[in-house]
Amino acid sequence: MFSSFERMVALRYLRARRGERFVSVIAGFSLVGIALGVATLIIVMAVMSGFKVTLLNSILGLNGDLGVYASQNTGIPDFDSVTGKIRGVTGVVSATPIIEGQVLYSGNGENAGGLVRGIRPADLRELPSIANHIKSGSLNDFAGDNAIVVGITMAERFGLGVGSRLTLLSPEGAVTAFGTVPRVRAYRVVAIFDAGMNEYNTGYTFLPLEAAQIYFQKPDAVTQIQVMVTDPERVSGVTQAIRQALSDLPVRVLDWTQANDSFFAAVTVEQNVMFLILTLIILVAAFNVISSMIMMVKDKISDIAVLRTLGATRGAIMRIFLMCGASVGVTGTLTGTLIGVVFCKNIENIRQWLQGALGTKLFDPEVYYLTHLPAKLELPTVLQVMAMALILSLLATLYPSWRAARTDPVEALRHE
Repeated sequence: MFSSFERMVALRYLRARRGERFVSVIAGFSLVGIALGVATLIIVMAVMSGFKVTLLNSILGLNGDLGVYASQNTGIPDFDSVTGKIRGVTGVVSATPIIEGQVLYSGNGENAGGLVRGIRPADLRELPSIANHIKSGSLNDFAGDNAIVVGITMAERFGLGVGSRLTLLSPEGAVTAFGTVPRVRAYRVVAIFDAGMNEYNTGYTFLPLEAAQIYFQKPDAVTQIQVMVTDPERVSGVTQAIRQALSDLPVRVLDWTQANDSFFAAVTVEQNVMFLILTLIILVAAFNVISSMIMMVKDKISDIAVLRTLGATRGAIMRIFLMCGASVGVTGTLTGTLIGVVFCKNIENIRQWLQGALGTKLFDPEVYYLTHLPAKLELPTVLQVMAMALILSLLATLYPSWRAARTDPVEALRHE
């Protein structure tokens, strides 16, 4: 497509001689602009994808892909039979009976609200988001009517360690002649977990199922059944099948798309908007390519006239300047992609280093939900960014190259 002569001339034009430094500097700024735009877009999209995926995995890992909830205050009676029916539905991986209730935590002069979940010890050991992230203690001690498992942020806030006591106060207490008396009970911490999400580390605790049934006064019932499926992306079909299987029971069935639809829809919209906004950076860099190429054409006007008089066609002139502009676009795109990929691969280490250097929190878990900065590189997104940058860079070179090809050699030499 390009002759060796055209490549040689284009390469010569990209190397600045004395008196041509200014044009070369502008081309260099155009290259840097494209590289920064591509790198920024790749990094931001990777962080937002990582945030979405990590948040989804954290929510589903602790709450299940769908839940069967009691529609009455008495809970779900005969829950083992109901759990068996659910496990018989095609696509269901596991079904776990749970009691959940709101309480007030109290200990070492600190008070905070949160959620208590009662779960069988065997089921908790099968919950990867908890069982695989125990920081101290052991789930082997999670048994009896006196054990509790807490999150690492709560443990730090309340000054708790393995063996410490944490008091739970429930507003749903016994009714007496003097009013409702809250239920108060102290439990011994047997393990501390880090679920990777600040909300869970701060406000979630676990009791053995029988202990929770006693505490919440539901001796033969649970409040919900947590269900995991083979493919969370296609959970709606399993949800319908479970509804049909439990149609004779007073329960509600909600999957993760219904329970968190507004939240994940907002994240998706923000991701798309950020892509459009950051694309403007590359677009601005492309305009820099246009300006630098126009200046190069004006600077080389006499060279173009000489080449034309020596027999170079308009097509050859256009291809020469297309190669000059494309070289800037391709080099900037590849450099930006390399920077973006390397940055994403080491983003948590970079964050930790910057935090230490600046002495401040750059990613507060209380604000951003997660305890680390996630980044998930997706090949289609990277290729999309590269293709967009290359196309914009190529389009930016078309007009200056066309202007160069339309140069009249006689007029150009007359004005020299």
